[in-house]
Amino acid sequence: MMFRMGFMVLVGLTASMCIADDAKEGRCFELRIYTAAPGKYEALHQRFREHTCKLFVKHGMTNVGYFVPIDTNDHRLVYILAYPNPKARVKSWSGFMRDPEWLAAWKESEKDGKLVTKIESTILHATDYSNVVTPKVGEPHRTFELRTYTASPGNLDRLNARFRDHTLALFSKHGMEHVGYWIPDGKGSDNTLIYLLAHKSTADRDASFKAFGEDPDWKAAREASEKDAGGSLTAPEGVKSLMLTPTDYSPMK
Repeated sequence: MMFRMGFMVLVGLTASMCIADDAKEGRCFELRIYTAAPGKYEALHQRFREHTCKLFVKHGMTNVGYFVPIDTNDHRLVYILAYPNPKARVKSWSGFMRDPEWLAAWKESEKDGKLVTKIESTILHATDYSNVVTPKVGEPHRTFELRTYTASPGNLDRLNARFRDHTLALFSKHGMEHVGYWIPDGKGSDNTLIYLLAHKSTADRDASFKAFGEDPDWKAAREASEKDAGGSLTAPEGVKSLMLTPTDYSPMK
């Protein structure tokens, strides 16, 4: 039962962070990243496909999207859940972890060893410029990109302003599709922006960012924002990108 006990501790910790922002009573999102144990990657997907996703729904969670890195040597599962509000998240996880169907599925799937070696959970709140996040299937299925920006000291507001006033429109201009833009709760809330884009393909993604980087409007917006800040709005090596493909059971593709 060590896995379950650890899981409950993690849920409790992230729940407390979510409650701290309860006054907003807005949608609460959660980015979860699981690292599969050696040889257990397919078993982990099978458990989500056959049990976990439907039990999440049973307990009031919204399955937004499930993704795996395009790099097939990276055995992580990346997924996003949504809840009506922070309190609903706490209630949902409490019910899920006590559900006899989940306990039976967990026990059966781990009879030959645990499926997960690491769980990362980040509570997210949508920025004021984020679109409403809804599961959507593209034609053909899209490639996704999870981007994490660490702002330079004191510049998160300026970074958000640049996205709000310039970057989003320029992303759209160059064929990128917005999924959602979030600020994490707790750690990183003062310097981190996390967002998810959709592209038609990896090649389209590369072409879009090349055109975006060369766009005179982007260059002017960046120059003006950095002049105002006295330097870059992001910390050194503060832009991270993870290319993703949706799983077969993801509601967002």
